[in-house]
Amino acid sequence: MARWLAGHQWPVHPLAPGRKTPAANCQQCRVRSHEPSRCPCHEQGRWCHGFHSATTDLALIDVWWSREPRAGVGVSCGPAHLVVLDVDAHAAQVPDRNRLLPGIRIPEQVNLAGLASGFDTLALLAAYRQEPNPAEDESTLRVRTPSGGLHIWYVNPEPDVRFRSSTGSSPRTALAWQVDVRAHGGYIVAPTTRTSAGVYTPVGAVRDPAPLPAWLTAELTRTGHVAGHATQESPVPVPRSRGYARGPRTGGAQALLQPLIETVRECAAHAEGTGFTEKLNRAAFTAGGLAAAGHLNQAEARQELAEAAHYARPHQNRRNETIIDAALSAGASRPFHPKGLA
Repeated sequence: MARWLAGHQWPVHPLAPGRKTPAANCQQCRVRSHEPSRCPCHEQGRWCHGFHSATTDLALIDVWWSREPRAGVGVSCGPAHLVVLDVDAHAAQVPDRNRLLPGIRIPEQVNLAGLASGFDTLALLAAYRQEPNPAEDESTLRVRTPSGGLHIWYVNPEPDVRFRSSTGSSPRTALAWQVDVRAHGGYIVAPTTRTSAGVYTPVGAVRDPAPLPAWLTAELTRTGHVAGHATQESPVPVPRSRGYARGPRTGGAQALLQPLIETVRECAAHAEGTGFTEKLNRAAFTAGGLAAAGHLNQAEARQELAEAAHYARPHQNRRNETIIDAALSAGASRPFHPKGLA
């Protein structure tokens, strides 16, 4: 699969065996502070820093997957000119109707009974625009995820326009609740990749992405996803992985913790001056308190925190985990019962 994708000029990189997250950095990059784009390992043929190391070099790809045959395949969306809608279907508390479709007011007379996932909000957005539902678009590559979600792959027909990645829960840039956007600054798990949760399985007969529909281009523009043009200098968009194993937490706990994790993830936009340590410490401390009070699973919260920290500061995994473990432990000593969750 890695060679096939590279043959389409889509840069690929290894994922950790059985997981949806990038393969681990080399020992030096785990302790050395440097920007991923300037990592010397890339010139030496190593896969450090996840999608920053993605390549279409078939010889290098052969070396990588010979070294770790069990590795999954990630595709760096930006260089591939891909825009992938990542539709989530995990259990979560439905937010206020004004947050379901950012920038679109949903009148009270619209019955939202039964709305529970990104499949519903994406269908609602399409209905508002009187356009076909992308989740049912048989003209493009669609991939069912092990958790029941769906990846809808499109190619940006105007590659000089750069779309940024986003999460459906973001209060800043989002297309729809529980619909993430994978574009510049992010990666997507390739079809047929196997994780401990299952296999990413193509849906239908189509194996190539179709051009991004004009109406979705307009929606991405309207919701602030245009990061700039290829000829312009622009900040690196904040990436997000679907690799978060979302455990059985209550909606209230999720609503409290998710914005804190989002602030950690957003630190990826700048190498310094973001208060990363303070933000990670605060998020982990809160998670520890919520876990001690029985509102979420600490192991799954730790994984979510670690993966957010990895995307923000991929060169310091050991330090990230030290911060997380210390803050989780401190938070666990003070069980946290937010109003409405006690």
